[in-house]
Amino acid sequence: MKVTVQLFAAAKAAADCARVEVDIPDSIAVDGCTVGALKKQLLEQVPQLQPLAAGLLFAVNATYAPDSRQLTSGDDVACFPPVSGG
Repeated sequence: MKVTVQLFAAAKAAADCARVEVDIPDSIAVDGCTVGALKKQLLEQVPQLQPLAAGLLFAVNATYAPDSRQLTSGDDVACFPPVSGG
């Protein structure tokens, strides 16, 4: 299973790209890939994101997603560091 992750802000700068195609091993995908499993694979594939790992947030289909969120084919996944503003 391949999942395209859009990177934003400091995550984009650290990875030096706006999108990453993450390969999810069949052993994980067969049981249903979660955001947590995707994050683990993303950090292995793009080690430059490791310093940001503790604070990275994920959104699936424009909604914040916890690590337990199951992914399905065609989901729109975004990864970004915490944001603030007002």
